[in-house]
Amino acid sequence: MKKAVFVALIFSMHVSAQRNLFCPADSLHSKRVTAVSIGLGSIWAGSMIGLHEVWYKNQEKSKFHAFNDGSNWLQMDKLGHIYTAYSISRLSGDLYNWSGINGRKAAFLGAGIGFGYQTTLEIFDAYNVDWGFSWYDFTSNVLGAGLFLGQELAWEEQRLFPKFSYHPTDYAAIRPAVLGSNFQERLLKDYNGQTYWLSFNPFLFSPHTKFPKWLCLSLGYSVDAKLVGNQELYIHTIGTKQVTYVSSRQFLASLDIDFSRIPTKKPWLKAVFKQLNYVKIPFPALLFQNGKLQGKALYF
Repeated sequence: MKKAVFVALIFSMHVSAQRNLFCPADSLHSKRVTAVSIGLGSIWAGSMIGLHEVWYKNQEKSKFHAFNDGSNWLQMDKLGHIYTAYSISRLSGDLYNWSGINGRKAAFLGAGIGFGYQTTLEIFDAYNVDWGFSWYDFTSNVLGAGLFLGQELAWEEQRLFPKFSYHPTDYAAIRPAVLGSNFQERLLKDYNGQTYWLSFNPFLFSPHTKFPKWLCLSLGYSVDAKLVGNQELYIHTIGTKQVTYVSSRQFLASLDIDFSRIPTKKPWLKAVFKQLNYVKIPFPALLFQNGKLQGKALYF
């Protein structure tokens, strides 16, 4: 649910910001800075109000407290925090860079917004009886924002891209209240269908190579048969039969494309390409699970 807002922001706001003005300003552009700041602030405030009304309002409140959820969902939700914090940081940093703010300042602003946005949600959780302030979530938020900021400070560009992919599974039908009852809910809740990737071109660190700069190696992580957050075994009863599900981790290797490095002289096309780097495109993949290696002709 909460990730829905972030993912929607990444795609809708970044595209709209560059629809008509595709090139970053050569110097500080006050009107763009004002528009970006008001836009980000409005979305931040508006989404928090919306989340409070939809997600938190009817939940029982408590005093500020922490809870330990480090083992839940085989850490898939933590990777979700890293991905989201990174993506919001990158989105915000790109927008401020588009406004004419220099790279380092834009990077710090972006990372601050990504981290701050996520921390606001942790504060909400901290006053909820059923949840609490998670230091694991907090650390994941730091890692996500830091991954963006660190690359900008070190290389003045992004070479490591956290990405996301999804494919429907049959597990959501077993526990629809937890894993989702329709496609939109399952996209956000069914960790069995989600995969988080780290895409990179290892030859970017060797400038003399002739290997295509846009072709990437992508390493992924997902889970299988994970139906309960803090339990690895789930027994599902169908009539007189019982089916036992045992969760496991999945590790993947695949190829990917860094669309931002595809050569083009058209600013509008470059702007469009850049938006595609938040999602891992379908490709053949190797999957390692329970000590066995298998190939996938096309993995989403």
